[in-house]
Amino acid sequence: MSEVKVYFLENTELAEYEAVNKGFRNDVYVKLADGLFNVVVYDSVRLQQDFESEVENYGFYSIDPNLILVSEVNKEEIVFVIENLYRQKYFEKIKPVSDSELSKYFGR
Repeated sequence: MSEVKVYFLENTELAEYEAVNKGFRNDVYVKLADGLFNVVVYDSVRLQQDFESEVENYGFYSIDPNLILVSEVNKEEIVFVIENLYRQKYFEKIKPVSDSELSKYFGR
């Protein structure tokens, strides 16, 4: 899908391995014609662990902005989910990155 470009700042096999095992990834950027978006990717196990830990320690849980849930935190699954979210107009509902220097890094 040419309208959606997905970038992983840590684009190595080690980063992929660690993300899958941790169930979490925050270095994912989505470039669209109308903006650049940073998404936080979790699998359901990691989200549940974070939720339980935060509630136990602080009495509440605050969800990360731009959070996306995937069945497994690997690049193929992340790209698949992002492309489907794009078709559902998900990115019209969230805020793009406002850092102009960062946007230049991705050729915006």
